Amino acid sequence: MTSIDLNSDLGESFGMWQMGDDDALLDVVSSANVACGFHAGDPSVLLATCRGAVERGVQLGAHVAYRDLAGFGRSFIDVPGEQLYADVLYQLAAIDGVARTVGGSLSYVKPHGALYNTIVHHEPQADAVVRAVADFSAARTEPLALLGLPGSVVLRQAEAAGVRAVREAFCDRAYNNDGTLVNRRTDGAVLHDPEQVAERMVRLVETGELTAIDGETIGVEADSLCVHGDSPGAVAMAQRVRDALTSAGVEIRAF
Repeated sequence: MTSIDLNSDLGESFGMWQMGDDDALLDVVSSANVACGFHAGDPSVLLATCRGAVERGVQLGAHVAYRDLAGFGRSFIDVPGEQLYADVLYQLAAIDGVARTVGGSLSYVKPHGALYNTIVHHEPQADAVVRAVADFSAARTEPLALLGLPGSVVLRQAEAAGVRAVREAFCDRAYNNDGTLVNRRTDGAVLHDPEQVAERMVRLVETGELTAIDGETIGVEADSLCVHGDSPGAVAMAQRVRDALTSAGVEIRAF
């Protein structure tokens, strides 16, 4: 592989509550997953994030989520399919409208948190997300892609619906041996050492392999790598990953 995308979850501050360093991360990543107000982000934050991304030539994505500000979108909600479909459409319309006012446009959708993990296996909710992305794309000149976990139900449904499926791997998260992410409540689920993370990502890009939390070697195919913007030391980690990949001859480029 000669190139790969590097993304981060941004626009997650809310009012006086500050989350991450968006400006610094926008200087490192090639794609920005911008919160849409359901799990984080207020209108001023979303506007500033979209503007900063457009100014730097960073690709814009909608980071859609359950309606869960209090829980930061990390709790499963048993929302009916039609309601989830409407919620995702609402979020896409909001962030696309903001992006267009600053000269940008959405390129993709990445579900957040509990929604992301749920639609790895939950067919009705995956269907609602895919239908929303497909229907929103139908009204645009450029269709949206959908980021998800390799092998997930949602990516299989996306491909079946004619939506471009983009496989994603996580720089700062541990994996189970079935290719899913280790629950955040488990010790070792979140990785913090930039050098360890950078080495893992170079190995992933070069070989398609990672070491799972139980020590087993697993295959992980990815078109995009994510550094969580809310993680402590996210900027240093993203920069180290970028530098390590560049040194290995891998170009960081939006998918």
